[in-house]
Order: sequence, then C-alpha cells, then structure tokens
Amino acid sequence: MAALALCYNIQMKDYRHGSHTAFSIHLHIVWITKYRKKILTKEIATFVRDVIRKECNKQKVDILKGNISKDHVHVMVSIPPQLSISRLVQRLKGKSSYLVLSKFSQLEKVYWGRHFWARGYFVRSSGNLTDEIIKNYIEKQSHNDDNFKI
Repeated sequence: MAALALCYNIQMKDYRHGSHTAFSIHLHIVWITKYRKKILTKEIATFVRDVIRKECNKQKVDILKGNISKDHVHVMVSIPPQLSISRLVQRLKGKSSYLVLSKFSQLEKVYWGRHFWARGYFVRSSGNLTDEIIKNYIEKQSHNDDNFKI
C-alpha cells in the first residue's frame, strides 16, 4: 500500500486509517425533495444540514463539502469501507425526513405521505487516481504467474 502511495506521489497522511486498513473512499451524493418542491430554505435548510452532520458523525463519515439548494442536497463524503453507500443514504434521508416532518408541521399539507425526499439518489465515486492510472500501475507490477494478468 505504501508502494502504491509512493508510486503516485500520495502521502499516507492523505488516507484515513482503521485498525488494519488505510482507505480513501470519496463519494458525491445528491438527492432531491419529493415533487422537487423548493422548500429547503432558511430554517428548514439549516435543520437538514445539522441532521446530516450528526448522522455522518455517528457513522464516522467525514463531510468534505456540502451544499443545500432549495430542492436538493449535494454532499461529498469520505466513508469507511465497512459502511455501504445505500445504508448511508438510507440513514441520511430517513432520519432527516422523519425529523423535518416532525419539527415543521406546516409541511404536512405538502408531504401528506410522510415522505419528504423523492425516491432514489445519485452517487459517484471520486478520487485522486483515475481508472487508467490504476490499470497502468497494475500492468507494470511484476508477476511470477502470467495467469493473473488481464
């Protein structure tokens, strides 16, 4: 692992560490309000941001960058390898939906089904290394067994 970091001029301090792991899993996640309603303003947006921060902290997820627009949320996070993306998004959307609809009773008229967020989400991985760089690195490794080369 250190060889890979040296090969790409990456410092080990740039990685997060577990007891037996070093990792850098960065994700860009986006989700929208149900019916694309533009209601994430002022107090509601601040409340959603605070809920997302608390849930990420509980899951040991680092928020690298985030933005709440009127009808959607963008967040770039660094997640530990044992946490699945779907579980993270489920917790962020589920907890924030429940708490927002509980706190802001005026939203009950708009979101009568207790669903604050639309179904689904967008996610894309991000990182310093491109697929081509990793493929080239693997290709240049010395192997005694040619059966593993692709």
